[in-house]
Amino acid sequence: MTAQRVALVTGGGRGIGRGIAMRLAADGLAVAVNDVNAESATAVSKEITAAGGRSAAVPADVTDRDAVFDMVARTADELGRLDVMVANAGIAQVKTLLEVTPEDLKRIFEVNVFGVVYCLQAAAERFINQGGGGKIINAASIAGHAGFEFLGHYSATKFGVRGLTQAAAKELAQHNITVNAYCPGIVGTDMWELIDEQLRPYLNTAKGEALATYAERIPLGRVQTADDVAGFVSYLAGPDSDYMTGQSVMIDGGIVMS
Repeated sequence: MTAQRVALVTGGGRGIGRGIAMRLAADGLAVAVNDVNAESATAVSKEITAAGGRSAAVPADVTDRDAVFDMVARTADELGRLDVMVANAGIAQVKTLLEVTPEDLKRIFEVNVFGVVYCLQAAAERFINQGGGGKIINAASIAGHAGFEFLGHYSATKFGVRGLTQAAAKELAQHNITVNAYCPGIVGTDMWELIDEQLRPYLNTAKGEALATYAERIPLGRVQTADDVAGFVSYLAGPDSDYMTGQSVMIDGGIVMS
């Protein structure tokens, strides 16, 4: 066993996940980097070690429950333990609710909801067996606080993550396990480039116009970065959030306020 705290970040091969993995490593945690793409997970893991940190690549598909439990076991085997689970992996799709197919629903719920449940289950089992508690941090969205047009089924998955976060926080508090979620807004990543592309036929926009239009809703006046999100996840992963649980907090530049 090691005294160094260990985090596992799913979907850590790019975008927000990569930003979170790099920030937690900079905070002094050993970081296991998961991605469905093994090359991406390995590349980020190597970035962390090149900067002087400890890391392991643990590629897996979060929609496969057995693979998720194996991923957690490999993290503990390679890095000594697990203290923080960041269930970041997620996908988006632009369609009207009248167009959404059973296949669309199955895919997006498997990744965004089932994947979060599997990560929660595997991490909680590890934390309980280790003793001493732990932190589970889930990826939600401002679309989990206010449903967005053309993203109805995506919004439903993120509302689901909020409910899971609250229920898990109540169930796991007895084990000193906190469960919270972060809710980004419009982030300048590959996911939003995809959303911009898929919105074009609905909004009759050119490349980049949909993103620019949505970005006009941001009171702070700029598109969010992965580092903006990672800074808040750093807080959730650290000791200053020890008395916080069951919360799904918006970090979006002020688009949705409550």
